[in-house]
Amino acid sequence: MKNLILTAVFACGLLSSCNNQIKTENTMEQTLTLTQEWDKTFAKSEKVSHKKVTFRNRYGITLAADMYTPLTANGKLPAIAVSGPFGAVKEQSSGIYAQTMAERGFLTIAFDPSFTGESGGEPRRMASPDINTEDFLAAVDFLSVQDNVDPEKIGIIGICGWGGMAINAAAIDPRIKATVTSTMYDMSKVTAEGYFGSEDTPAQRMVKRRDIAAQRTEDYRSGSYKRAGGVVDPLPEDAPFFVKDYYDYYKTPRGYHKRSGNSNDGWNVIGCQSFLNQKLLCYASEIESPVLLIHGEKAHSRYFSEYAFAQMTGKQVENQSAKEGNKELLIIPGAVHTDLYDNKAGVIPYDKIEAFFIENLK
Repeated sequence: MKNLILTAVFACGLLSSCNNQIKTENTMEQTLTLTQEWDKTFAKSEKVSHKKVTFRNRYGITLAADMYTPLTANGKLPAIAVSGPFGAVKEQSSGIYAQTMAERGFLTIAFDPSFTGESGGEPRRMASPDINTEDFLAAVDFLSVQDNVDPEKIGIIGICGWGGMAINAAAIDPRIKATVTSTMYDMSKVTAEGYFGSEDTPAQRMVKRRDIAAQRTEDYRSGSYKRAGGVVDPLPEDAPFFVKDYYDYYKTPRGYHKRSGNSNDGWNVIGCQSFLNQKLLCYASEIESPVLLIHGEKAHSRYFSEYAFAQMTGKQVENQSAKEGNKELLIIPGAVHTDLYDNKAGVIPYDKIEAFFIENLK
């Protein structure tokens, strides 16, 4: 009996020690080097205050974000976390959305995902359906404990490839009360199937697996990671329209940024390996909170939003707006993919986004 008591006391003490250690580890953040100058691809608004903030995800990676707060703010505000596009940084599209929504009364953050931009995580330029979904959840963690945020009124916006991550986040975290995606990609779908299902056979996927596996060996041997290259430059005359569309944003003064992978040397070749067999939208049908999917009529990627809408509602649509319960697909007439990256074409439906969040972050 004495030995049992001693064992119990020891175990209790060990558990207490572990809990204390875990608590200490969870409060540690990596020190990041953050640019203090305004280096965005858009003009600074005089209607909001701006500051750099950091927060950590559950993998211990410290993320960098720009926080935008309405100058007229009082009390606890509804809040929105924004990220994307895939291969972009917070100084590009996500920052435009965040600043604009702050002008409309929301406290917002635009964050760099793990391994990119000013955020932590090594090696650089890696991507993960799990870790990058977690980045959204960590942003909700951060917003939930801010003194000037109502934790019951938090939404998210995912742009391009982070649209798929946003839907995945909404499926797993009921703290997210409303979700908007803009010109979304499902990165797992396009990686595993190719565009429009053009590589959707076991044999074609096996070619990808073998190529990535071979590259992993080469990377390990060399001690460095080969980059896949960003948006092609110079632009070939016979490039598909969507490549020209990306070039017009990422490779010109309109959207170029020195920390953007798409503007420069891209992801690591093996960086997106896990998207080959980890589906993002498998539980999209179980999202109870409202979701608004926004896409351009002429965007090559429009089918991703249509697919996501079908996954959530069971309703198949093509090139038309639709609503089923609290899930809505909004098609913007004439808009191409990058028209929703910034408001150069004047087609981002900010009034609709504002009304959606006001209605659903009551």
